Amino acid sequence: MIEQLKPYPTYRESGLPWLGRIPATWAVARTKTRFRLSIEKSGKKHGKELLSIYSRIGVRPRKDLEARGNKATTTDNYWVVRKGDIISNKLLAWMGAIGVSHYDGVTSPAYDILRPVQPLESDYYHHLFRTELYLQQFKIRSRGIMDMRLRLYFDQLGQIPIPCPSLEEQRLMVRFLRHVNGRINQLVLAKKKLISLLNEQKHTITYQVVTRGLNSTASFKQSNIPWLGSIPEHWALKKIREVATVINGYPFDSSRFSNIAGHPLIRIRDLNQAQTVALYNGPFVESARVEPGDVLIGMDGEFNVGSWAGCQPALLNQRMCCIRGRNKQLSNFLQCVLPYPLKMINEMTASTTVKHLASAEVERIVFGCPPDSEQEAIVNYVHNATKSIAIAISRLNREINFLHEYQKRLVVDIVTGKLDTRQAAEKLSVEVEILAEDIAEEIIEEEEVVDAE
Repeated sequence: MIEQLKPYPTYRESGLPWLGRIPATWAVARTKTRFRLSIEKSGKKHGKELLSIYSRIGVRPRKDLEARGNKATTTDNYWVVRKGDIISNKLLAWMGAIGVSHYDGVTSPAYDILRPVQPLESDYYHHLFRTELYLQQFKIRSRGIMDMRLRLYFDQLGQIPIPCPSLEEQRLMVRFLRHVNGRINQLVLAKKKLISLLNEQKHTITYQVVTRGLNSTASFKQSNIPWLGSIPEHWALKKIREVATVINGYPFDSSRFSNIAGHPLIRIRDLNQAQTVALYNGPFVESARVEPGDVLIGMDGEFNVGSWAGCQPALLNQRMCCIRGRNKQLSNFLQCVLPYPLKMINEMTASTTVKHLASAEVERIVFGCPPDSEQEAIVNYVHNATKSIAIAISRLNREINFLHEYQKRLVVDIVTGKLDTRQAAEKLSVEVEILAEDIAEEIIEEEEVVDAE
């Protein structure tokens, strides 16, 4: 279906070098002619749903993802949000914190509420405003002395020109994007599930040797540790605090995060994103220092384990801790061991939302500690035995990244009129539409909340 898309029959110049040509039948108007700034207050004891905007998943009720941000103490006199409104985080709009609401509710006064002033398909403008093309315009129009202090006020947002297809075209583009995004998200979800299966295979191989060693003829003894079971007789039982230092993350000011300059900053999301770290353009906090090879633990959610693979010291953000073994070899061994006791702790932790781990619990973890030479042999065995699995996982992650890039490019081409989706969309019945949002919920990994309360 996508390969059959063609350009519109005729085009005209938009008059904007950054937008280029648009379909001849489309108009161009300033944002303020299609949306007004709504400042409707909720009053007190309103009982309305609290909503937030997230850079990756758009507008969602806070109760569904409350562990990803700070909880508001009160929502009295918050801005009223109606279905079809577009919410913009003034501080982070240029980073994607802007999107349509499919909910009635309230949101923080730190946000601007854009309410349509004429019939339009808000989802079309949701897609448009989240393209790199418009995020760049948001950044240009934002005010501030540095990137992380930029703010986009409506007096500037309202001046930004936007394409204005007919209402029917907007609806057809949204229908087509729901279908295509849903298909792409299905592919991503399938690849993520395969990655999960490969990780299980990798963990099975690893667990066997980090708990029982490499010598199948060795004598064993009971450890009396539920997750550990029997261990080689010559292994010692050690607590983490006896052989390593546990370092807590620091609550760095998110307004000073950058992608341009600063100290490498490891966030909890980086454990799932191949060490894609942010930069922090503030002072280096020694108490949150992470060295290459240190073991990292996410203290929320699944208590994931990773390591800092950079070649220079980094900073550790809050909701994480770092384990530094007495030598690099022990750190490597602990990285292999720790997923298993943490999995048991996670399963035994009762929580109605996202689970939380304390560093004191990490320090008390007991594990089977082999002699140094055996630690090295076990780590080498794990590396060699799981190398092909790691390669397969890496390839799948590259394919996922490619799909995301393709998805972004396709959205831009559609919402700016480079591709005509009208005929293709008309063939899609509402009943067979694949709703991208439903599938996307399953594939979103934990992210930093982009809330500015």
